[in-house]
Amino acid sequence: MRSVDVRERGGAWGPAQSLKNDLLYAAVRVALGACRLLPAPALRRLGRVVGRVAHALLGGARRTALANVAGAMPQLGARERRALVRRVFSNLGGHLGDAVGLLRRATPLEPLTLGEADRAVLAAAIGEGRGVVFASAHLGAWERLGATLVAEGVPLTTVAREAYDPRLGDVYERLRGGRGVRAIYRGRPGAGTRMVRVLREGGVLGVLMDLRSRVPSIDVPFLGHPAPTAVGPARLALRTGAAVVVGACAPDERARIVRVPTADLAGIPDRERVLTARINEALCRFILAMPEGWVWMHDRYVVANRKGNRSIS
Repeated sequence: MRSVDVRERGGAWGPAQSLKNDLLYAAVRVALGACRLLPAPALRRLGRVVGRVAHALLGGARRTALANVAGAMPQLGARERRALVRRVFSNLGGHLGDAVGLLRRATPLEPLTLGEADRAVLAAAIGEGRGVVFASAHLGAWERLGATLVAEGVPLTTVAREAYDPRLGDVYERLRGGRGVRAIYRGRPGAGTRMVRVLREGGVLGVLMDLRSRVPSIDVPFLGHPAPTAVGPARLALRTGAAVVVGACAPDERARIVRVPTADLAGIPDRERVLTARINEALCRFILAMPEGWVWMHDRYVVANRKGNRSIS
């Protein structure tokens, strides 16, 4: 079952939740302090160890991942699914280690490789002058993707959710802002206006939209099954005339970027749904090309019902 932040409903943390968050906050601070002395390769190795421990201990997350893999890739046998999920936990742990390394400004960025064709796609979209909605996914080293784009001179601003614990907000700021990635936190007043302004000024608005979240969503196919998907990126693009691209990490430390067509959508009923489905289709191609790098343990397809929750499996 998904956790709910009671503050979104006007409430406040109770004593037990406050104690839990205090302990988590202290643990994060201690862990970050201890990792400060480790070089980037050691952080990556340590992260993989953490991922393997999480795979062994977090039975619910492991079962969710197995169910999602089975639903998206039914051609895999049980042994192949288990092996893939083990790699997923290990790899995501390694990417967590990478992200911790990005917190240190003195640590040189290891950029993803951006090929000439991918660079040309993005440059052409920016060159149209109406802004670019850059849809992406929690795939591979996604924080390095944003840092890589900024290093390439891309005027990137990302849409992000605030930290669950406000005391960790500075960690988010260091992770992104330390590498020149600007952020708009969607829960803050005026966030929508700022998103439109970025596009009106010809900037690139990055949106991670592969996970289910508490934003206006519509059901469109995702990895072969209907899934609630944020409609905001399509709505913004259609409202402003911005170009739409999908970019994500690809195998071999590469970044891939593709254009999503929008010119044929004028006058089409339900065009927001059509464009959202097109974005999802491109995201799914990236995920299936590198399935060991996606967050399969996320309850992407779980829907609430009167008896609780159920998944696609």
